[in-house]
Amino acid sequence: MACYRTDCIEKPLSKVFEKLGHLVGSYPVWFFVIPLIVSAALGGGLYFLKDHEDNDVENQFTPINGPSKQARHFVKETFPNNDSLFSSQRLYAEGNYAVIIYSIVEGNILTDALFEEISDLDKVVHSLSVKVNQTQISFKHICAKVNGNCVLNPILDIIEYKCINLSFPVHRWKGKDVFLGSTVGGVEEREGVIQQARAIRLFYFLQDKPEASQWLQLFQNVLSKETLSRGLKQVSYFTSQSRQEEIEKHTTDGIPLFSITYSLAISFSVLSCMRLDNVRNKIWVSFMGVLSAGLAVLSSFGLLLFLEVPFVITVANSPFLILGIGVDDMFIMLSNWQQTKVKDPVEKRMAETFKEAAISVTITTLTDVLGFYIGLMSEFRSVQAFCLYTSTSIIFCYIYSILFFGSVLALNGRREQSNRHWLTCCKLPTQTPEGKSLAYRLCCVGGDYDQETGAEKQQPITHFFKSYYGPFITKPWTKVCVMLLYAGYLAGSIYGCLHLQQGINMRDLAADDSYVVKYYDDDRKFFSRYGPNVMVIVTEEFPYWNKNSRSELNNCMGKLHNLRFVNQNLSVSWLDFYLQFAQSKSLNLDNENVFMENLSSFLMLYPEFKLDVNVTEGKINASRFFVQTLDISNASMEIMMFHELRDTAQSCSATKLLVFHPLFIYLDQYSVIVTGTIQNVGFTTAVMLVVSLLLIPNPLCSLWVTFSIGSVITGVTGFMALWGVNLDSISMIILVVCIGFTVDFSAHISYAFVSSKKSTANERVIDALFSLGYPVLQGAASTIIGVLVLAASKNHIFRTFFKIMFLVMLFGLAHSIIFIPVFLTLLSCSSTNAKKKTMTVPDIIPKIIMLENKSLAYDNYTFTKDNFHVSKQTVKTQSTQIYFIPNKRLVWCHDPDCP
Repeated sequence: MACYRTDCIEKPLSKVFEKLGHLVGSYPVWFFVIPLIVSAALGGGLYFLKDHEDNDVENQFTPINGPSKQARHFVKETFPNNDSLFSSQRLYAEGNYAVIIYSIVEGNILTDALFEEISDLDKVVHSLSVKVNQTQISFKHICAKVNGNCVLNPILDIIEYKCINLSFPVHRWKGKDVFLGSTVGGVEEREGVIQQARAIRLFYFLQDKPEASQWLQLFQNVLSKETLSRGLKQVSYFTSQSRQEEIEKHTTDGIPLFSITYSLAISFSVLSCMRLDNVRNKIWVSFMGVLSAGLAVLSSFGLLLFLEVPFVITVANSPFLILGIGVDDMFIMLSNWQQTKVKDPVEKRMAETFKEAAISVTITTLTDVLGFYIGLMSEFRSVQAFCLYTSTSIIFCYIYSILFFGSVLALNGRREQSNRHWLTCCKLPTQTPEGKSLAYRLCCVGGDYDQETGAEKQQPITHFFKSYYGPFITKPWTKVCVMLLYAGYLAGSIYGCLHLQQGINMRDLAADDSYVVKYYDDDRKFFSRYGPNVMVIVTEEFPYWNKNSRSELNNCMGKLHNLRFVNQNLSVSWLDFYLQFAQSKSLNLDNENVFMENLSSFLMLYPEFKLDVNVTEGKINASRFFVQTLDISNASMEIMMFHELRDTAQSCSATKLLVFHPLFIYLDQYSVIVTGTIQNVGFTTAVMLVVSLLLIPNPLCSLWVTFSIGSVITGVTGFMALWGVNLDSISMIILVVCIGFTVDFSAHISYAFVSSKKSTANERVIDALFSLGYPVLQGAASTIIGVLVLAASKNHIFRTFFKIMFLVMLFGLAHSIIFIPVFLTLLSCSSTNAKKKTMTVPDIIPKIIMLENKSLAYDNYTFTKDNFHVSKQTVKTQSTQIYFIPNKRLVWCHDPDCP
């Protein structure tokens, strides 16, 4: 079917690039030297890398305007911490603390021998001291206090008094209820009494003082040695600054990996571009192509660091992407260069190369950059930083690919034009002189080319795409198999999408061999039975003395207590205690005056509740209660718990309720990660469609590019779920990347398809695969090689990047050389580029041959083209006349009176 072309932008842009190519070919030295000088100048910004590292976990990996951050601000302003009345469950932030988990593989930890070891370890911790300004600061000087005494671990006192029958999860000790759910783990109980346990957890809370950081560092150093020297069963430890220290420690882990990747990319490129011909060899060209990508990273990173843009650990993945993009552009340009005529001037060859290749490279660059700039709207600062660094790098990569690598092509073209050796630059003969050996021919002869086309000889794999793969993929039965293969791919992708997990696990921010990972594993293993103790806050004035209002509030709290992740028996309510207090004193709290007058005496008796009631000018402006969550053993349960609590609180009609826990700061990502990803992907896809419509001169093929975006994203999302990768801020980044790379692959093939001058869809597909099948394959392979080293990284972030990029490359390549070619033939357009036939050759016309000496032979007759005058030469045969109009066309005429 016929299709319309939209080349109003593509056509003039091609002419601009044609002129630019001629300019680069005319003055290659300038375009070679200037990028080197610019890169050297901007690269100085890397000196400030350490100064601008910003890996604050909360700041970078949680939503910028998350609801829980607003809730925390309200809690901080309304219920400020009291240094003399510390309560861990009432903290609005994590605070300063250290924690130890002592565990055994099997058996019962509640034995005298094991508790003696635990007590000795506790004494070691209490004895730690640091020297600050000539003053020795010990634990007792900076510990969190209640009534002047350090907050201790009651489980040690309980065991020390040989208390055998421990009730669980709450044990009555010295007239107070002690919650053991967070300190005794791996519990087996019967009728509420512990039979055996496998883990004990000890907390050491500190005041918010500068010395606390030094003490926590000493704690980490000592615990790492104590674990080995004391022969303990199993010990894991953690501090409030461990997570931050670990992520900062591994920010630059990608630098040595990038050096390995760079070496692999150079090796692959050299092997891909190596020729046996001593003149046509492209070893130095391929090396400089990889260098061009490296210069782009150097320039962009240096520039942004000069501008004081924060450098986040996620940005360390960017160089691997840029290397893949740069090498892909190099292969595209090199492929088009090799199709130009070797005897033409270098300037003309560069003009033709730019005319064909630069548009394709521009399409992919524009879509990549727009995709990343759209990512700047993300709710995560880590995503914003990655997108800003990567998009800037892509711009530099594009500029250097056109100008710097273009100049390398031109300089190499001049060498080839002089028929000089690729290494020694000595002039070589094109033919082996008589009497010379085979070794001489291999080392000292070069410059051969395809005499028929005038271009360089194509590599065998290029002929494979034209002679074997292209015809194979266009066979009817092959198309049926491809459609079935695509159906299976789509089914697997959708299945994976339905099982996709959300959220980033905090343990994944540390390296595999870090002590932090061991602590998180032990915490999940032994202490997942009980989750966070969540605040439920009444955020406005409320008539607590009104019986009906109080009943409505109790109904709201009852709904929270009835949630599957909440234990009603472990909830704490100052109002319930106050009502019990009033009952014991025979007070009528249904009266406002009585309620407010006796509140102060109640709070004197229960001082911890002073932290839960905000009384200003005789009015209760806000108050809070606590609900205990349970059975939070994985991320999915965290999501359900988080959403159920928040939704239930918001549904309360009696008053405005707010739920909060410091952990919720990190759980906010579950509220925005899916919607944010869908919005970014959808908006980016729409932009890609517009770009494709403008730059690919065929609307239907632009739609196929957009279709491939959605198809690859579905596949990557589904199969990354099957590979154990969650949807989080890190994987969301790479899904945005996925769009760009999908466009890269499909745009190259689609643009080659619509630009082909062949007449049928099958022929145009074969021609497109012949032109760009190998460069696309090279680009995908080089990118996979580029990220392959990340698979061996100890850091989860880098491994996640490898997994998703591998899927992107694999599925993007499959779409570009398998699925899209078949789809283009099924819903194809008649090429408007193909020359329309102005003649019909009857079966009776004998064969016409164009001889090499520019003469036209017709059977036994010969006539020569006249390039200066429009002449008419006629050959009659069987009532048919053939007219040759120079530089125009052949016309057959069956009528003797033809003009």
